[in-house]
Amino acid sequence: MAGGLVVGLITKTDANPFFVTMKEGALRRADQLGVELQTFTGLYDGDTDAQVRAIETLLAVEAEGVLITPSDPAALRDLVGQAREAGVLVIALDTPFDPPNAVDATFATDNFRAGELIGMWARARMGAGVMDARIATLDGSSAQVTVEVLRNQGFLHGLGIDLADPRRMYDENDPRIVGSSATMGTEAGGRSAMERLMREHPAINLVYAINEPAAAGAYMALRSLGMADDVLIVTIDGSCSGVRSVAAGEFGATAMQYPLRMAILGVEAVVESLTTGRKLANTPGLDFHDTGAALVTEAPVAGVPSIDTSRGLSECWG
Repeated sequence: MAGGLVVGLITKTDANPFFVTMKEGALRRADQLGVELQTFTGLYDGDTDAQVRAIETLLAVEAEGVLITPSDPAALRDLVGQAREAGVLVIALDTPFDPPNAVDATFATDNFRAGELIGMWARARMGAGVMDARIATLDGSSAQVTVEVLRNQGFLHGLGIDLADPRRMYDENDPRIVGSSATMGTEAGGRSAMERLMREHPAINLVYAINEPAAAGAYMALRSLGMADDVLIVTIDGSCSGVRSVAAGEFGATAMQYPLRMAILGVEAVVESLTTGRKLANTPGLDFHDTGAALVTEAPVAGVPSIDTSRGLSECWG
C-alpha cells in the first residue's frame, strides 16, 4: 500500500472517451493502492492554460507525483521542469514530451507505429490505385504536438510517401496529399474540416483522421454528401464505438490503443518509484514504455498484422 501519497492526473478533456477511460482506470487503481489521486482536465483538447493551473495547484498541495497527457508538451516543458526540480515525479501518458527526458517516464502507444499500421493497410487495400490516391489528413491542431506529428508521419510513411522531416507535418512534396486540416480531435471539427476539404478537393478518396471522433465527423460529412462509399477512412483510437464503425464499414481500419493500460501502469509506476526509488524502465529499443497497438479491420491484408472487430470489441474501451 502507498497510503499518504498524493498524485495528480491531468488529462486533455473529458469530451473524449479515451481520457475518460484513462481517468476512471487511474482512479480505480489509485484507490486499490491507497493513493490520493487528484484529477484535472481541460475544457477542450489544447486547453494548455487549464493544465498549467493544474500543475500549479498540485505544486501548492505538495503532490509527490504527476501523471499528465500534455495538450502542448513544448508549452508545458518549463513548468514540468520546475516541478521536477521541486522533487515531483512527472510521468507523461499518451503524448510524449520532446525531448523524452523532459519527464521521468512516458507510458504511451507507439504513435508512429500506430499511424504506420493504418498507412500500410490502406496502401495494401488500395493496391495499384494508391498511386492515384487523393489524400486528406485530418489532424489535431495547428501546433504540431508530438502525438499529432507521430501519427500523421507514421501514416504517410506506411502509405509509402517520402517524409521530408519526420519530426514535422506538411513538408512532404507528394501531389497525392491534396489537403490537411486541424480538427481539435472532435467530431464537430472532423465534420467541418471534411466538408471544407471536399468543397476544395472533391476527388478525395482516402482520409486519415487523428482519432475516432474526428473520423466520425468526417464520415458524417461524407454521408451527407452522398460520398461515404467513395472514400476510405482510417484512424487511431480503438474505442468500442470506433470498432463498431469499422464493423459497419464506416471506417476501413482503426489502430487500437490501450488507455486503461496506460493509466494503470502509470499509477503503478508512480507508486513504485516513490516508495522504492527504483528507476523507471523503457521498452527495449525505445525511449518510452510502449503500451501496445493493434490494427482492427474486417478486411485483413497480407503482411500487416491485424485483429477483427469481434476481438476488437472484446478489447475496446469507452
